[in-house]
Amino acid sequence: MSDLSAFGFVLPHWFYWGWLAVMPLIMMALDRWSAKRGQQAIDRNAEANAKLQQIEAEMKGTIGYTYEGNWFTKSVDWISDKSGVFIAFWTVNAVVFYFFEVVMRYIFNQPTIWVHEASFLLFGMQYLLAGAFALLHGAHVRVDVVYNFLPPRGRVGMDIFTSMFFFMFAFALIITSWTFFQNSYSMNERTVETWGIQYWPVKAMMLLGSVLLLLAGLSKLIKDIATFVHLGREQHA
Repeated sequence: MSDLSAFGFVLPHWFYWGWLAVMPLIMMALDRWSAKRGQQAIDRNAEANAKLQQIEAEMKGTIGYTYEGNWFTKSVDWISDKSGVFIAFWTVNAVVFYFFEVVMRYIFNQPTIWVHEASFLLFGMQYLLAGAFALLHGAHVRVDVVYNFLPPRGRVGMDIFTSMFFFMFAFALIITSWTFFQNSYSMNERTVETWGIQYWPVKAMMLLGSVLLLLAGLSKLIKDIATFVHLGREQHA
């Protein structure tokens, strides 16, 4: 890799990866501390918020039954939720990076060589890792032309049926991402830009995101099956 001293300050690779690992933990701790300070206000509004959520659920035509889950689904759902919150805080880094770029470019006339690359890698990893969080919270796109006209048990049954296609995609994604990661690591692949950061950690995030997505899908399938059985018992009761 070429000498980067002529470009002024260049973010070290080790600091980039280390900061992405530590910064969200700091933000999450601050968020938790802030939430504790505001707990009294939250408790006063808890009943009103619960009623509002119930009304919104009824308007959306939800199933009307929520499976409490077992140790596996609860563990996977917790990991999916926390991992989504963790990587969401990475967005703050992109704002800081581009602010630094604007200052250096237009005030000091010294544009950086790493900000754009650091940011698009950041967003790429966010996209890969956010799948489990999105599946947990129902944020994936779904065509509701037929779905909304089905009874509650029919909607759950359709979710179970379509999960077969989900698992085909998830397994293919894991196999592909493992191949990408293995090849990148063995070749010590780096970006073609001057910053020259290694690619294999990015592709490792693709593999991790695929595994998290598969686990989230398995958790959802277990909950859907339990809900389908419960609604069937209610119909025959």
